[in-house]
Amino acid sequence: MRKKRNYKREYIPDAKFNSVILARFINYIMEDGKKAVAEKIMYNTFDILEKETKEKPMDVFNRALENVSPIVEVVTKRVGGANYQVPREVRPDRKFTLAARWIIESTRKKSGKAFSKRLAEELIAASKNEGAAIKKKQDTHRMAEANRAFAHFAR
Repeated sequence: MRKKRNYKREYIPDAKFNSVILARFINYIMEDGKKAVAEKIMYNTFDILEKETKEKPMDVFNRALENVSPIVEVVTKRVGGANYQVPREVRPDRKFTLAARWIIESTRKKSGKAFSKRLAEELIAASKNEGAAIKKKQDTHRMAEANRAFAHFAR
């Protein structure tokens, strides 16, 4: 039986910066359907970014996402009774999903400060190619490089 077709969603841009990417990122931060809380966190983060970097927060945010976005990842594929980690190129929509997930995940692992302050620190670090989210990307790339011998299994 075939799977149901997964249609592309139309995303509504956020109110303040009119950015679809930012709106999606806010949705990833959101917990228990509390979007207003997630928006407040993100806008506080942007205020902190503006104070600390002296540049537009949207530029820092976009640079951080771009730096964290992976180029290749490994996908498990079963061939002849054996499982192989096959390196594959990452689709553009998945790049954003993984980058956002890794940034938020590394922010949640930290403790001691307000979430918006930790998120600002992580975004600044990611825009400078540093931090936990960048380490996660490098680990993913290293894994793909190590399994390059199985690239011929990719379809």
